[in-house]
Amino acid sequence: MGRIGRRGFVVTAAAALTALAAAGDAAATGRPGPAPRHGPGAPPGGPRADRDFRGMWLASVANRDWPSAPGLPAAEQRAELLAHLDTAVDRRLNTVVFQVRPTADALWPSPHEPWSQYLTGTQGRDPGWDPLGTAVAEAHARGLELHAWFNPYRVALHADPSRLVASHPARRHPEWVVPYGGKLYYNPGLPEVRSFVQDAMTDAVRRYDIDAVHFDDYFYPYPVAGERFDDDAAWERYGSGHPDRAAWRRANTDLLIREMRERVRGLRPGVRFGISPFGVWRNAATDPLGSRTRAGVQTYDDLHADTRAWVREGRIDYVVPQIYWHRGFAAADYDVLVDWWSEVAAGTETDLYIGEALYKAGAAGQPAPWQDPAELSRHLAYAAGREEVAGHCFFSALEVRDDPIGAMARVVADHYPGRTRGGHRR
Repeated sequence: MGRIGRRGFVVTAAAALTALAAAGDAAATGRPGPAPRHGPGAPPGGPRADRDFRGMWLASVANRDWPSAPGLPAAEQRAELLAHLDTAVDRRLNTVVFQVRPTADALWPSPHEPWSQYLTGTQGRDPGWDPLGTAVAEAHARGLELHAWFNPYRVALHADPSRLVASHPARRHPEWVVPYGGKLYYNPGLPEVRSFVQDAMTDAVRRYDIDAVHFDDYFYPYPVAGERFDDDAAWERYGSGHPDRAAWRRANTDLLIREMRERVRGLRPGVRFGISPFGVWRNAATDPLGSRTRAGVQTYDDLHADTRAWVREGRIDYVVPQIYWHRGFAAADYDVLVDWWSEVAAGTETDLYIGEALYKAGAAGQPAPWQDPAELSRHLAYAAGREEVAGHCFFSALEVRDDPIGAMARVVADHYPGRTRGGHRR
């Protein structure tokens, strides 16, 4: 989600291009009716609202979207944040998915983790205000939902623990940390890690009137050629009863999802829990239940996340697959994946929203379809033919604001003729 900047850091979009190239596509280098559903603002299990989800991701990692630079005065940071919320209103959106825990840190005064370095430039330094608290209050004042976006296991975008603030949990518990691909990660195979990251994330649920908890696509890290994720000691200690390490890793991820949902519902029953996975669960060549794609990365096998099961079994309230490819793309066709996810969501109580690659529209190096301002609007038109699709989320806030070739304006004109309020419920 690789370069700094898409999906928050080394981005899925970039990973996806690498993955699809690895799939060997030369051109790529380049039922019963659905159960009652709920849109933004309806309690889990309630009737679907008369509006669709219209969201944008607001990424803080590496200062991708906000704040524009570390170390800005608090008043300037706040003004920039409010401007992004105003942009969401202007674009007739109803939800902002705000990244509040980008790298085992916090954009609120957390008792568990340090203040994010992306605020002040120095990890652990108090920025003098509360970004998450402000975002919740100001989003609700504008009729927007505020979904708090967390990354569970990423610790740092570098591999040097000494660069972390001395009080950082990763320095106090070096046995929790695995260096991999030039970065640091918490080890998902350790029960104490799983418990700690849930404590850190649910602190925000306890403190703030957020509308949802949102995870992105990073569970176990994306594969890095020539490297291995060293969880040998944890596998040796906790892996008994599992047929192989991959199954054990998936079980670890499943535990995180199940336990996190239980804790969120125990704290605030009205808060939803959603996940935005990489768009390909498995290729049909790997599994007949998979999609007619040829991706080199498969979430089930490589990130050890059984996202299909989470939807089918109702373990999450909503799913936002990142279908970051154009219509007709041979290795991962947008239409094929919208159809596949629609079939997965059919008959379940999990709402399906589609993650849209607005950042590709007009971007240098993207193929011809992405240079057409109408490509994204055609995505929404196609998805409108699938009743399971209950909305869209755009990556990300900078492009929603700047809209270099007018793709977002076209979406608004074609599909969002009026304003819909978000569903602040309480």
